[in-house]
Amino acid sequence: MERLTGLDASFLYLETETQHLHVCALLLLDPSSANYSFDEFKAELGRRLPLIPQMRRRVYEVPFNLDHPVWVEDENFDLDYHVRRIAIAAPAGRRELAELVGDIAGRTMDRDRPLWEMSVVEGLDDGKVAVICKYHHAAVDGITGANLMMHLCDLEPGATKPVPDQQWHPERKPSDWQLLAEAVVKLPTKAGILGMVPKTVGVVAGFAQRRRKNKTGMAIPFSAPRTPFNLAITPHRAVAFTEAELDAVKEIRSAFGVKVNDVLLTIVAGALRAYLEQHDELPDRSLIASVPVSVHESTRHTAGINKVSTLFARLGTDIADPVQRLHEVAEANRGAKEEHELIGADFLQDWSQYAPPNAFRLASRMYSSLKLAEMHPVVHNLVVSNVPGPPMPLYFLGIRVDGMYPFGPVFHGAGLTATVLSNNDKLDFGFIACKELVPDIAELADAVPAVVAELLSAARTSI
Repeated sequence: MERLTGLDASFLYLETETQHLHVCALLLLDPSSANYSFDEFKAELGRRLPLIPQMRRRVYEVPFNLDHPVWVEDENFDLDYHVRRIAIAAPAGRRELAELVGDIAGRTMDRDRPLWEMSVVEGLDDGKVAVICKYHHAAVDGITGANLMMHLCDLEPGATKPVPDQQWHPERKPSDWQLLAEAVVKLPTKAGILGMVPKTVGVVAGFAQRRRKNKTGMAIPFSAPRTPFNLAITPHRAVAFTEAELDAVKEIRSAFGVKVNDVLLTIVAGALRAYLEQHDELPDRSLIASVPVSVHESTRHTAGINKVSTLFARLGTDIADPVQRLHEVAEANRGAKEEHELIGADFLQDWSQYAPPNAFRLASRMYSSLKLAEMHPVVHNLVVSNVPGPPMPLYFLGIRVDGMYPFGPVFHGAGLTATVLSNNDKLDFGFIACKELVPDIAELADAVPAVVAELLSAARTSI
C-alpha cells in the first residue's frame, strides 16, 4: 500500500465528466520487424508486468475522504480488460486513426481498476500496427511515463528483456477502519498549510521586486487573450499528429544561439498563428502557454509519481517574422526560468499536499458545471509540453517503433494541448483539443512542416 501525494491525488480531484485527466500516447509499430501476432503481443506484455508493479495497482479511497487515496494491488487484476484489439475499418489512414485516438481519449477510466489501457489497432493502410496507450495522470508524469515505457521496450528486435521468474500474489486490501484510523491520526499535520502562507508571500514579494527593476519574467496568469479554444470544454476530443526532423531543429538552434525548447515553442507558436489567422481569430497580444517543468532532479520530495512544476511563457504569436518571434520566445523563456527558480521546485507539491479532497472535488464540479472558465480572464491559452524521449531506435515488446505521439489532458478555459516528444532522430508532435472548440485540429498539425521549413531557411540564410 502506498499513499498518493497531494499532487498525484489532485489529478483525481480535478477530474470531472468533461475534464479528463488521463494522458495518451499513440505508438506506430512496424510488424515486419518481428513476427507480430496479437496473442503473442499480449502474452509478452503480461510476462513483463513484474517489471512494472504499478500497472497492477488501483486506487482505494479513504472513508469520508479524510486523506488522500492509496495505491493497492488489484486482487482481481485482469489483463484482458486492459488490452483490447481493434480492427479499424478501411480506408484507415492517419485521419481515421486520429479520430479513433480522439474517441478513446474522450472516455473516462474506471477507477475500480488499475488506471491504464492499451488498444491495439490493426488494419491500417500502410500495414503498421498502432497501439493507443492511456494512463491516468495520477499514475504517470512525463518522466515516470517514459521510464515505464522503457520497461516495455527493447533495443533490438524480438522480446529479449529478462524478467524475474516469480509468481504474483496481490497484497492484502486495507480495511476501511485501517484507512480511517490512519487519516484521523494525520489530521493535525494538516495545520502545516499555515506555514505555506509566509512562503507564498515571499514569492509574491520577489516577483514584485523583480518587476520594479524592469526585469523581464514569467508571463502573468489571467492576462492571456481569449481565443476560440479558451472556453469551457465538453467530454469530446479531437486529435492530430505530425513529426519533424530533430536535426533540422538542432540546426535552427545552433544558427540563432537558442535552446531546443525555444525552437519547439516557436514552432507551436507559428502553427497557432497560421491557424488563428486562417480563422480570422488572431489576437493582437501574444498567446500564453503553460509549460510543465520536471523537477525530478531538484525536488526534496521522494514520494509520489508527479514531480512537476509549471511556468507561463509568452509565445510571440503577435509577431509575424519567425526569426524575431524565436528571439522573443528565447528571451521570454530566460526570464520565466529565472522567476521559476524563485518559486522553487517544491512550491506546487507543498501546496497540493494540503488539498482537502472533498472541497477540491466540489470546487472542480462547480467550476465545470457553471462554466466559470468563461466568466473570468483567461489564465493561459494552452498547455505546451516538451518530453525527452529515447535517442535511439526502440522496439515496443520487440516490435520496432516508427512513431510515438503524446497527448496530454485539456482543461476548462484552455481546451488545447500540444506535446512534443523526441524519438530517435525525430520530434513527434501530438495535438489534442476539445472537439467542439477545435474541430479542424488537423490544420494545426499540417502547419508544422511549413513553420519548420521557414525557420530552417532563415537559419541557413543567416550563416
